[in-house]
Amino acid sequence: MRLFLIALLSFLLVFSPSLPVHAADLKTGAAVFEVHCAGCHVNGGNIIRRGKNLKQPALEKNGYATVEAIAQIVANGKANMSAYKDKLTAEEIESVAAYVLERAAAGWKS
Repeated sequence: MRLFLIALLSFLLVFSPSLPVHAADLKTGAAVFEVHCAGCHVNGGNIIRRGKNLKQPALEKNGYATVEAIAQIVANGKANMSAYKDKLTAEEIESVAAYVLERAAAGWKS
């Protein structure tokens, strides 16, 4: 019985959804996205490189389906995308990454 409870608890910890992002973080993320990202990534697209968009399948395929991975790209840039670590605070970077992930999960629909 004890082994079963340990296994069950481990399963729940591994497969439980992350804590939801606070509405204020998403609001900040939306504002940052509109100012700094929407020019190239309107509605989760990418006007420079089509396959490198912010839609869920592309994020998963390219290994960027977490807030941490998206925040890393926002902070340090990659290829044609500029780095924003000198333009945005760590909180703004985290907020915009959470916003992108939330919008991707919603299919970039309102």
